[in-house]
Amino acid sequence: MNETTNTPKKRVLSGIQPSGVLTLGNYLGALKNWKAMQSEFDCLFMVADLHTITIRQEPAKFRQQIYNTAAMLLSIGLDPSQSTLFIQSHVAAHAQLCWILSCYTQFGELSRMTQFKEKSQKHADNVNAGLFSYPVLMAADILLYASDLVPVGHDQKQHLEISRNIATRFNNCYGDVLTIPEPYIPKIGARVMSLQNPTKKMSKSDENVNAWVGIVDSPDDILRKFKRAVTDSEGCIRMQPGRDAINNLISIYSTVTGKSPEQVEQQFEGKGYGEFKVAIAEAVIEEFRPIRENFEYYIKDKKELERIFKAGAESAAHIANRQVGKVMKKIGFVL
Repeated sequence: MNETTNTPKKRVLSGIQPSGVLTLGNYLGALKNWKAMQSEFDCLFMVADLHTITIRQEPAKFRQQIYNTAAMLLSIGLDPSQSTLFIQSHVAAHAQLCWILSCYTQFGELSRMTQFKEKSQKHADNVNAGLFSYPVLMAADILLYASDLVPVGHDQKQHLEISRNIATRFNNCYGDVLTIPEPYIPKIGARVMSLQNPTKKMSKSDENVNAWVGIVDSPDDILRKFKRAVTDSEGCIRMQPGRDAINNLISIYSTVTGKSPEQVEQQFEGKGYGEFKVAIAEAVIEEFRPIRENFEYYIKDKKELERIFKAGAESAAHIANRQVGKVMKKIGFVL
């Protein structure tokens, strides 16, 4: 999709890292909503591979994960004729604008970023400069495409805020150059927690494989994992403060089926946890069935994946290079 002038649609940028297996948490927290956004917005969706290398990657595995993530974007229903699909590293302007914006970002504001503190503790043997300046690259991603809206979850609000601060600081120096992005709260979405420790977000990096459900997990694995999901001793299926495990399961079933939590409570009134867990598993299995089938199709044809994402990168670069040119001209570079 090429850039158009005076488009009535607001532009939205979203990205996902190719850092391993994509989970039910990724799907309900972001991916499920992306397909619906295509008809409403001018969307750019990227495989955020540059962000992934703040942690050491095994080259062959990393390359395959990029292909897997690209295939997954198509498998969930993202349409290259409606949206721009690309791999971040295929558009050099991301790294170029990141360097420029790093010169308009304060050391203090980066040092206060929660994610830097958390990842520094988790990867104490590799606290690199890229990890520290990660938010600047994220700001470059957003500002490069004059994004009007950025879908944000609870753990990304701080990154959007620093992007807005950097853009405002740059505009105060050079005029109205960068679009100040606004947060977009998706209509569909849920913060999915671990099935084994519902006080923690579901994560593919969890050492307990029963804590998370992968989008391409087999139906048997999905059923097994939900059957083993922790609950509590109260025995009733009702959302209440402090009932993290049941609240999480109700939220998952509600988001997958489109039923309200109240409707879920009514449906399972007087029924046990075992029956509820099986119903959740069956709903998730059916939701993922066409995605798994599509994924198997796309991942077998890497040439087609490369063709689609190369075309997307060309469209993205057309927008990005113009934006970098505007920024550099304002600063005073000889172009």
